[in-house]
Amino acid sequence: MIAKVICYALNGLEGVPVEVETDVNKGVPAYEMVGLPDTAVKESKERVRSALKNSGMLFPMNKITVNFAPADIKKEGASFDLAIAVSLLKASEQLVGADVKDTVFLGELALNGDLRPVSGMLPILISAKGHGFTRFIIPAGNAKEARFMGGAEIFPAKTLAEVVRHLVGIAPISPLETCKFTVNANSKSSADMKFVKGQPVARRAIEIAVAGGHNVLLMGPPGTGKTMIARCLPTVMPDLNFEEALEITKIHSVAGVLGEEGIVSVRPFRTPHHTATTVSMCGGGNRVVHPGEISLAHGGVLFLDELPEYKRTTLEALRQPLEDGVITVSRAGGTFTFPARFMLCASMNPCPCGNYGSTDRTCSCTPAEIRRYRKKVSGPLLDRIDLQVEVDNVSYDELTSTETQESSASIKERVNGARRIQHHRFEGSNINTNAEMGERELSEFCRLSADGDKILRSAFERMALSARARARIVKVARTIADLDNSEEILPKHVFEAVSYRIYDKIG
Repeated sequence: MIAKVICYALNGLEGVPVEVETDVNKGVPAYEMVGLPDTAVKESKERVRSALKNSGMLFPMNKITVNFAPADIKKEGASFDLAIAVSLLKASEQLVGADVKDTVFLGELALNGDLRPVSGMLPILISAKGHGFTRFIIPAGNAKEARFMGGAEIFPAKTLAEVVRHLVGIAPISPLETCKFTVNANSKSSADMKFVKGQPVARRAIEIAVAGGHNVLLMGPPGTGKTMIARCLPTVMPDLNFEEALEITKIHSVAGVLGEEGIVSVRPFRTPHHTATTVSMCGGGNRVVHPGEISLAHGGVLFLDELPEYKRTTLEALRQPLEDGVITVSRAGGTFTFPARFMLCASMNPCPCGNYGSTDRTCSCTPAEIRRYRKKVSGPLLDRIDLQVEVDNVSYDELTSTETQESSASIKERVNGARRIQHHRFEGSNINTNAEMGERELSEFCRLSADGDKILRSAFERMALSARARARIVKVARTIADLDNSEEILPKHVFEAVSYRIYDKIG
């Protein structure tokens, strides 16, 4: 007898339907799998055999053939176990009367019949629903992730025996109740801008960067608070909406780093070590292609501390994602595209000893050493960083001052106001922030007055700026005007935007 059961495979962030066909016939006992299964799928033979026996069911001693269709797509991972077991039971007539036609089965089996959670559950469910499937049986361990899927019946099961009793109608499993998304107000982060002492220029730059989605570089001596300021970035960013949370959750689910909540409710803040490889940063892998750090930072912040210490090839790989907002990873197994719309925040010392340009410390580096150190970060990458801010040492009086600094919540209110202006400005397009504007939007929304253009022309010629740097200065000026609730970009906005190109001035 032949039985057919639907499962799903992952292709990047998209689910691909796979029909598991099982044929149980008389003949010399054998167990064959066809349809490009990888090693993990082939090993399911023993997992399914033991799970059936330890769940009180019979494993047929016949000639068994399992086919995964379509046969031209490589099947990877252990998420096919449950579908194989159900199709085997159906083909051996142990599920008489059970309707499995329009149900998607997902899950890994333990030897004792328990169902184990699998990675990528949410993107699979979203894809399957888009293909018309509305009934799913999944491991109970994936329930928290799946409960945010509306418009579908999702049955979480703990064991294979539970699934069988549900299918034959003896003990139906209660479907998951849809959970409403809420922002995690009780974030464990202790960062807050009110704890940052001094650094008014850096605080202002962070506000502008978040308001317009701009990249930012903090340059200054060690111990001046660059890392502390960077860690405050998520606290002043707008809250996630449900669509953003789902997109970020899909990425984290595929990568297998999804937290206990089952959905990402706060913006990511990724801080890869400077020894990170290009593959770990961009994504890839030998057997299964996983998203890299820049995709895990999608919708949030990628913080690169001590920027010149990263491998140059790794940094150069960031150039295209910073422009396009996506990263395409090509491997022998296929080509995969992952979202990578993140805000880059980087920090670095101005020289090897860290004291170049300091007002109260003496630099011991030679000009050649400083140039060599600066050249570790290429000009094209710096061109893509909109705000380049100098952070100097804080005096003892500033550190011990009891004066209350402005909190992240207060800054966040102004940021939200600027984002609302941008949302209205770009309504109906795929642009969300000023940093994402192209030439058409620049000419439409960022016209400069004669005085503003004069200031920008002077800076362009004096600092030998590139065309890209000029466009990014205009975008920053547009954001500063939005924070001032000004429809026009005034000369003072252009002047302030130019002032945030310190690397071009002293590099």
